[in-house]
Amino acid sequence: MVLKLFYDLHSQPSRALFMFLKLSKIPFQSCAVDLLRGEHLTKEFKKNYSKFQKVPFIHEDDFFLTESIGILRYLSRQYPIADHWYPKDSRKQAKVDELLEWQHLNIRLNCSTYFITKFTIPLKTGKDPVPEKVEKAKKYMVKSLSDFEELFLSGDGPFVFGDQISYADLQAACEIEQPRMVGYNSRDYFPKIKTWLENVRKECNPVYDEAHNVVNMIADDDDNLKAKL
Repeated sequence: MVLKLFYDLHSQPSRALFMFLKLSKIPFQSCAVDLLRGEHLTKEFKKNYSKFQKVPFIHEDDFFLTESIGILRYLSRQYPIADHWYPKDSRKQAKVDELLEWQHLNIRLNCSTYFITKFTIPLKTGKDPVPEKVEKAKKYMVKSLSDFEELFLSGDGPFVFGDQISYADLQAACEIEQPRMVGYNSRDYFPKIKTWLENVRKECNPVYDEAHNVVNMIADDDDNLKAKL
């Protein structure tokens, strides 16, 4: 059975995994899930697909797996991928894991919280964003972006770990692109992040732009929520 990827390109980990599969030339069947319509929250979805009711997840034969980083590690063992994405060398792999673990409580948590505070909660409640909560979320996000720039972009080379791109770059880039949909572009405030994002985009295109099409459309739309900033 062909590998099936269930995803929504509004989702940061979905975009990272979507790009990884395409760039690694791993054959897969696209199975889009509409998060905004709550397709992942139905009883049928939980029973037949993901017990966690999240995306991305994969289905291969009788095997189901959720969580993008767990999926990356599985795919790196199952398929002949280029070593730079997730190196077999223990120390190089551990450095990729270092960022993948760090980001959960840093750029992922805080960029997501800012996005949720400005967009998701107002969408669900029908109420305007609460300015005090937005500013608090922004403060934590900016701190995480500053930490990312200092901790991971201070070395040599165009990518997080030198001259070769890794899955760590994909994951981090997708998280940092997310706030653009609500009017915050880190490129305007962090020069090292700006250069690094352009390096990742150039290395991954046209797949990068394909994965971020929805982000770009919303970020470039003058009628979206950024007009309320």
